[in-house]
Amino acid sequence: MDIAQLHFLVAEGDQVQRHALADILVHLGVGRITQAPDGYTALRHFSAGITPPVDIAILDLALPGMDALELIRRLGEAKSTAGIIIVGAQTNAVLFSVETMADAYGVNVLGAVGKPVIGSRLEALVGNHLHRPEPHAASVKVQPMSFAEVGAGLQAREFDPHFQPKIELETGQVKGLEMFARWRHPLHGVLGPASFMPALEQNRRIDFLDWSMIEKSVAACRTLHDQGIPISFSINVDQSTLAHPQFMEQIAACLARHSILPDYITFEITESAVLTTDPHFLERLLRLRMKGFGLAIDDYGTGRSNLQLLARIPFSELKIDRSFVDGASKKQAIGTVLRSCLGLARSLDRRSVAVGVETKQDWDFLQGLGCTYAQGYYIAKPMPVEEFPAWLADWQHFF
Repeated sequence: MDIAQLHFLVAEGDQVQRHALADILVHLGVGRITQAPDGYTALRHFSAGITPPVDIAILDLALPGMDALELIRRLGEAKSTAGIIIVGAQTNAVLFSVETMADAYGVNVLGAVGKPVIGSRLEALVGNHLHRPEPHAASVKVQPMSFAEVGAGLQAREFDPHFQPKIELETGQVKGLEMFARWRHPLHGVLGPASFMPALEQNRRIDFLDWSMIEKSVAACRTLHDQGIPISFSINVDQSTLAHPQFMEQIAACLARHSILPDYITFEITESAVLTTDPHFLERLLRLRMKGFGLAIDDYGTGRSNLQLLARIPFSELKIDRSFVDGASKKQAIGTVLRSCLGLARSLDRRSVAVGVETKQDWDFLQGLGCTYAQGYYIAKPMPVEEFPAWLADWQHFF
C-alpha cells in the first residue's frame, strides 16, 4: 500500500512536538493525518464506525489524561489492527519493554523511537508496515482432535513429513531439510501440530508420531539420495522417544532398511528437554553423537538454560528461537540477545541456525552477524519431499 493512502494518528501532548511529527509525515508523503492532544481523544479515533480507520498511530508515552500504556492496553482489548509507533524520552531499555508489553497485549507494534524523533527513523518504522511479509497460507483451523481420532489417523498413515530447507548464509547453498509433521485429514485438509499434539502430549504417546515421522523422513532421505541429492535431514523427537531403551536398536534398523548413514540425520530436541542432569539421558546423547548422528538444541532461548549444563551437552547445532530472530534488525535489545546466542554457539564451536527468517532484512542482518544457517518463510515454507527437487533447481538457478 502507498503511504499516501494511509490514515495516520499523531497522539502527542505537546503541541509543538505534535506539529513537528505531523510535518515529518507530510514530508514522507502522508495524505491524511489526525492529531490528538491526549489519550482519551486518541482512543475515540479508534472507535468503530470512524472512517477512514486509523492505519498507523504514533503514540507519545507521556500522553495527558490516559497515558500511552493504558491506551495500548485498551487497543489490545479492542483487538485493534492498527500499526503502533511508540515515541518517548525514555531509555532504549524502557522503550523496548513497552514494545514487549504491547506485543503481549496483541497490539501490532511497528517499533519505538526516542526523542527527538528523526525523520529517517520514523520512515523506517513506517516501512515495517508498508513492507510487512504476506501472511502465511494457514492450514484450516480446527479444534484439537481427540486421542482416538489422532490414533486412527496414524494407523491410516495419514501423517506425512513436510520439509523446510536450511540455507548456509555465507554461500546460499542448501545444507539440509528440517521435518515438520502434517496430518492429511480426509475432512479438514492439511493440519498442523496444534490439531494433534495436545492429544498425544496429554496421553504421553508422542512416540507414536515420532516413529512414524522418523521412518518416513529416513525414507524421504533415501528418495532424494537416489535422485542425486545427498542432503541431510533434521528430525524433531521428544525426550521420551530418545530415552526409550530400544531407541538405538530401532534407529539403527531404520537406517539399515533405507541404506542411510547416521551422518545424514540430525535429531532435534527442545532446550527444555536437555535441562537435566540425568546421566542415562546424557549417555544416550553421547552414544548418538559417537555413532555419527547430529544433535540440535531447538527453541534455544526459551528454556532458561544453565550455561554450564548446556556446555556439557554434545550438541552439534544451536537453533535460535524465532522470537530472537524476528525483528532483531529493528529492535536493539533483541539484536543484542541474538548476538549473544550466536557468540555462544561460536565459543562452543557449534553451528548456529536462525529459525523464522521472514524477510530479506532478517537474512541480511543474520548474514552480517555471522550466523551459520537460516530457515524460514523468506526461504521456503515446509513442503512434501516430492516438491523439493524442483524447488532446489529454482533456488540454485537464483544463486
